[in-house]
Amino acid sequence: MKSRAALIYLAALFLMQTVVCPVTAEETIAPLELPKVEASFQPPYYSTTYEQPTDPKEGQLQIGVTYTLWIPEGLKQVRGIIVHQHGCGSGSCTGSVTAAHDLHWQELARKNNCALLGPSFHQAEKQNCRLWCDPRNGSNKVFIESLKKLAKLSGHPEVATAPWCLWGHSGGGFWSSLMQMEYPERIVAIWFQSGTAYGYWTNDEITAPTIPEAAMKIPMMANPGLKEKDNKRFSRAWTGSLAMFEDYRAKGAPIGFAPDPKTGHETGDSRYLAIPFFNACLEMRLPDQVGEALKDVNLSDGWLAPVNSEETPVPFADYQGDKSKAVWLPNKTVAMAWLDFVKTGAVNDTTAPPAPTDVKVDSSTGTITWTAPTDFESGIQSFVIERDGKQIGQLPEKPTNRFGRPLFQNMSYGDTPVLPLLKFEFVDKTAENGKTYKYQVKAVNTAGLQSK
Repeated sequence: MKSRAALIYLAALFLMQTVVCPVTAEETIAPLELPKVEASFQPPYYSTTYEQPTDPKEGQLQIGVTYTLWIPEGLKQVRGIIVHQHGCGSGSCTGSVTAAHDLHWQELARKNNCALLGPSFHQAEKQNCRLWCDPRNGSNKVFIESLKKLAKLSGHPEVATAPWCLWGHSGGGFWSSLMQMEYPERIVAIWFQSGTAYGYWTNDEITAPTIPEAAMKIPMMANPGLKEKDNKRFSRAWTGSLAMFEDYRAKGAPIGFAPDPKTGHETGDSRYLAIPFFNACLEMRLPDQVGEALKDVNLSDGWLAPVNSEETPVPFADYQGDKSKAVWLPNKTVAMAWLDFVKTGAVNDTTAPPAPTDVKVDSSTGTITWTAPTDFESGIQSFVIERDGKQIGQLPEKPTNRFGRPLFQNMSYGDTPVLPLLKFEFVDKTAENGKTYKYQVKAVNTAGLQSK
């Protein structure tokens, strides 16, 4: 008999990654009802929904979608948008409603004066994922129109025209690889998380897009799980990603290949490489003035390493092998993180997280609150609460994550926080009336390091 943990894992795998057959035009399927996150409807969050049409016209998106945008408080101009696009299946759609609330991805956005966007398609279990993950079926137009609506809702008109970083898991990678061909001038960088349409169009299963020259100038990273390689169900995520890497790299594109040795189709701890990768690309490509064109990538500024190896990357000029077949990495920081990742499935961090601030106590209830920046390298695992120098609690009490390092917000199969979302709040239930206490809160990052 399989263990309970294994059964839970298989159930999650089925729910989140099932891709069903196309439905006939006569069938009417009710849209998926997504869980509501109340915070998504008040600043700094903004939300807009495209409802599933009852009588869709040709070329019109047939599946509803909700877009939730987070903009850092006090930001005057949005320089770019980080799009965290989920994969296929009703489980992935449901889990995606918290994407814009992820503290670690928010820190990437904040650091670069960007916004964070979480799309959530209303794909019911029996609906074909291709109805949305192929943007030519209408999701491209709805995406553009929704950004215009969010620009008005947020009072940031530049949101409508800001460039994008595209992170896509599975079907989200499929979507990103086709958006790349339609809007290359708008894309800062792309992270293909176990997904691309490349292997489908080269196999004549979908209409092949025209590949513009600008599409091969976008920094990219293909990140399949090593366990997908020999998996009957998910092997195409591996073969498609590798074939895409080899073809694009031969064309001179700045693309890397980062196989995760610990995972299959789940996202695992890939965020610890994806976030510094996007950070490097944003620093490299965002224009000096909002509204100007993205800066070009200078390939020779990057670092190179042999594909499917654990060899230490070297500067572009020092690489002795065939440069057109080597993994391209944007800078030394990402290169060393890549080396950690392909060896261990995670990235090393030796720096303590920033300390929480603004600790307050409501003496009537014993409620302690605080604010805290997120550790950029490793995120937040937990907070330790001390009273008079002694630990009285930890939040969460037992940090968990079935798919990677334990996280304060936990994490789904598709790299999103798990509901309910925790607040920076702890209740001291053992405090005695009339006594005065000194409270301290310390942050712990996912590398296990504690703030001072």
